[in-house]
Amino acid sequence: MSKRSRRATPSPGAARPTVTVCRGCCCGTPKIPGLDHAAQLAELRQSLAGTATVRVTDCLDACERANVIVVQPSGEGRRMGGRPVWLGLVNDPGAVSDITTWVENGGPGISEPPDILDLYTFRPSRRVQAELHDA
Repeated sequence: MSKRSRRATPSPGAARPTVTVCRGCCCGTPKIPGLDHAAQLAELRQSLAGTATVRVTDCLDACERANVIVVQPSGEGRRMGGRPVWLGLVNDPGAVSDITTWVENGGPGISEPPDILDLYTFRPSRRVQAELHDA
């Protein structure tokens, strides 16, 4: 696993959702051809400005599912039972639109994700989940 950014994770009381975008050894690189990775990240940042925190990390250690995005709930979403949702193989330009729409509607715990996101959802190992939480 590559070194990851050591930015603080949102506290359980974070005012808004956090979208963590992997841009490590596989995600966001030419290893995933045919996708404008910079445009994908820019679209997330622009679409979610004021709605969610968008952060980048070096590697989420789920390289076989590159590009990986994790949507973490806001404090309210967590209180309502929301938990981080891991999305893998986010290599279709339309997926970003589906993710941003969901997050704009409240994200985990507050609104149901569009059914299409079921195709991208996966459950990482407990070790990987713990590392994201501790980052």
